Amino acid sequence: MRLSATFRSAKIPRALPPKSAAGGGSSSSTACRPEAAKGKATSVWCVYLIASSRIPRTYVGVTTDFPRRLSQHNGELKGGAKASSAGRPWNLACLVEGFVNRSEACEFESKWKNISQKMARKRSEPGMTSLLQHRDVALNKVKTYLACSHLKIKWHSS
Repeated sequence: MRLSATFRSAKIPRALPPKSAAGGGSSSSTACRPEAAKGKATSVWCVYLIASSRIPRTYVGVTTDFPRRLSQHNGELKGGAKASSAGRPWNLACLVEGFVNRSEACEFESKWKNISQKMARKRSEPGMTSLLQHRDVALNKVKTYLACSHLKIKWHSS
């Protein structure tokens, strides 16, 4: 522990997560869920795109447990994002897995949201199809900015 020169408060150094030798992926049944490795729980981060089944709206987020997070968005569990309450019920549209850590997942999520927001969208074609196409184009642009070859991107139709 060391003291901050400015505030003279105790600063506790954060422990870095252990580096794994293999960047192994997760099986589809445990997609984006904590997994046990050598007795310790490790987090498997994923970025998801959900689509409202009621209105033409999508939401991009990051989590370690997608089924739990979807239940939160749909109001079945406490803790859903306020921004997603208007579009209930939500369905999975795209799941991106294979992130090394939370930081990488959050950077990807932020880039995807930012590019989607800044890109011009054809407003003449209302509906979910054009909105999902817009998110797909933005996702392809994200791939040009970030190293994504190790990621597993799976689109879901519903």
